[in-house]
Formats: sequence, structure tokens, C-alpha cells
Amino acid sequence: MSKHIHILGICGTFMGGIAAIAKQAGYRVTGCDANVYPPMSTQLEAQGIELIEGFGVEQLDLKPDAFVIGNVVSRGNPLMEEILNRGLPYVSGPQWLADTLLRDKWVLGVAGTHGKTTTTSMLAWILEYAGLNPGFLIGGVPQNFGISARITESPFFVIEADEYDTAFFDKRSKFVHYRPRTAILNNLEFDHADIFADLTAIETQFHHLVRTVPGNGLVVSNGREESLQRVMQRGCWTPVELFGVTASTPSPSGGGLGWGNGWQIDAEDNVFFNGKLQGTLQWELMGDHNRMNALAALAAARHAGVLVAQGLAALSEFKNVKRRMEVRGTVNGITVYDDFAHHPTAIDTTVAGLRRKVGKARILAVLEPRSNTMKLGVMKDALPASLKDADMTFCYAGNLDWDARGALAPLGDQAVVKDDLNELIDAIASAAKSGDQILVMSNGGFGGIHEKLLLRLQG
Repeated sequence: MSKHIHILGICGTFMGGIAAIAKQAGYRVTGCDANVYPPMSTQLEAQGIELIEGFGVEQLDLKPDAFVIGNVVSRGNPLMEEILNRGLPYVSGPQWLADTLLRDKWVLGVAGTHGKTTTTSMLAWILEYAGLNPGFLIGGVPQNFGISARITESPFFVIEADEYDTAFFDKRSKFVHYRPRTAILNNLEFDHADIFADLTAIETQFHHLVRTVPGNGLVVSNGREESLQRVMQRGCWTPVELFGVTASTPSPSGGGLGWGNGWQIDAEDNVFFNGKLQGTLQWELMGDHNRMNALAALAAARHAGVLVAQGLAALSEFKNVKRRMEVRGTVNGITVYDDFAHHPTAIDTTVAGLRRKVGKARILAVLEPRSNTMKLGVMKDALPASLKDADMTFCYAGNLDWDARGALAPLGDQAVVKDDLNELIDAIASAAKSGDQILVMSNGGFGGIHEKLLLRLQG
């Protein structure tokens, strides 16, 4: 067994998770990245993982058994170039994980454009609550566990199955490596415009994932998504359970794939499977998207042997993932939330969920379009509609190549766009008054805006 791995691009959530479980599995783990900073750096160093800043060729002197390459590494990277020139052994993160740690596991993979991290966390928690002690690798920190990854003796391993590409030398989606026995297809929309030409290209990758699920496995699929129906129509060799279906949901052509009435939840949060009441979901989370996430997690856990009643009991104790509608503080009656939403659909459901919670209170939406798709401006025309439930919108346009003011013009004087972060904070603080809910949405650190805003509101 290869005992020392050196990870290039170790500080990303996914590669950092691989580092953590490799260490737990007994490997010597070292790694490097361009930006070695908290929280990932402190999390890794606390586990005894040696970090090196930058990609200097002197790292070859470590002589690891294999270099594990993250997808942030591209041709031209000095360390990678020297690995190639010398013919040294290298492998992608997903491939290494699949070949060494997942080979004998019952993998439960959670795929989808939105809700992957939350649904993976729910599923891991349900299995934990049921005493199955699962391993997991999640692209965030589930608060029920306080860590994003672990390996255990359990046969079960829950993984966030990302459709993003694997590495510069492997353009397949990460999830094709995991060979799940239980696969959740949560939803499917166009995203990652930097690597996918269109929705059809992403559907092809999801079809590749479906091809890897064994005949004695299970595909849990969102019955509301036409894109996923198209994926299934390309071929499926595994029983399928649909969730979120209504009486009008069309059955895919061919039938005979285990399509029943599937999983449903009514307005009172009663959960049904094939028309039979299973129990009631009682929890703190907001939004219809989370109710759908819950149905998917319950279905997947049932496949692993967890009774639905036990799954519902687990979800009553589920704490959301960090950065999912996380309250960062309340000052002078003004509450500041942090949320990871960055795609118009996620922004829409996040704002709508908060609206249902706070009723007529004013919502001030604060937005940093910083995902690759958002930076390219592919989704800019969908932004105004996604912010319809907010009373005011504040957008940081400091790093954009497209005209945010023009894109948000349909919102009129309800939208404020600033190129300077401090000016944005001043504008929010000037507008905010007691009772307001400030919802900050970004998939990055947003320049520490939450703390700066809370301090400014105190003043």
C-alpha cells in the first residue's frame, strides 16, 4: 500500500477532505497550495498534515509514493511540469479515493446542481443516528459532526458527488469515479459554464454516473426535473425511486424500472412513500428545497436499511451545514445571515425560504457573484427574478467583467451596486433599520463582510 501521498491543491474543501481521511487511514500526508490559509490550513495542521506554500519543484525531494492532483492544478504549474518531465506517479483526487479507500465500501453518492452538501449531510446524519457509523466526504462542515470528512470501519460511505471535472488530465465529472450503490440525483440545471458548453453536456455526465450504478443498487431521482427524466431515458439499469412527484408527473418511457408513486411530502410535512403515510417531518429548516433534500435522504437511507421512522427522528435533530442560512449575529434588532447561495435558482429558494420565516419583515439581500458561472455573466439575466422576494438588493461588482448595474436595472432603485466593498458596507448599514434581515450570499469569504457589517451596525 502506498504510504506517503503529496497532494497538490490541498486547501480546497474536497482535497482537504481527502487529506483528512487519508491521514485517518494511516497514510503520511503532505500537501501544497497557492493559498495556505485558515480555516482549511488550521484544520489540516491540527491533523498533523504538513503544508507547503506554493508549487516549488523542491517538493519532489519529499519522494512520496504518489502525487495526488487537485483540479486547481493546470499545465504550466512548475511542480506539475517537473512531475510530468520525470515520469513520476500521479493520480487525481477522485481516482485515488476510489482506488484506495472506497473499493470495498457501499458508497452512497449525492449528485445535483443544488443541495448536494445539505443532502449529503442529512444522509450521513441519518445513518449515524441509526448506528451505522458511516464514513463521509462532504463539501462543507455539517454541524452534527463538526468535520467535513472521516473514514470508519463501517461498510457505508456517504459522498458529495460533484459534477465538476476531475483534473486537467481527466475531464470526466468527479462522480464517475465513485461507483455508488445508492445514487441521489437531486436536481439538474445549467451551471459550471467554465467547463460545460450547455445543459446537454451536463446531462451526458449524469448519464455516465447512472451507467455506473449496479442493478442491485438504487437511483433516487427528483421527479420534478425534466432534465433528469431525459437522463433516465438515455438508459437506466437500476431500480429508481422518484421523489417530489405529483399526480401529473409523467412516467419515463419504457416503464418497468421500479417507478411507483415515489416519495411525496404534503403541506403539513407528512411524508408518503407509494401512497402510504410514513410519518411527519418535524425540524427547524426552511424552504421547499430542504423538504425535497429530506425526501431524497430518507429514500437513500431506507435503501441502506434505515427505517423511515428512524430517518424522520434523525432529521428532527439535524443541524444545518455551516453557511446555510447561518445567523452570524444580531445588532440593534438587525439580523445578519450567511448563505452559500450563488446560482440564481439557489438565490431564489434561499430568499423565498427566509421570506416564509420572517413574514413581512424587510429582507436586504447582499450578493457577491463569484462562482465561475456567475463571473462569466451567463446567468446575469436571471438575477432580478431570483431576488423578487427581497426588499432591497446590494451587489458587489468589484471583480466582474459584465455590467451588474445593467443586469439588475429591472429592480430599479431597490438595487444598489458598488465596486468597492467598504462603500457597499456603508450603503447597507445606511439602509438597515431595526427588524431588518440582512441575507449575505456568496460561495466565498466575501472579504469578511459579515463581521465588518456587524461592527458597522453597532457603530
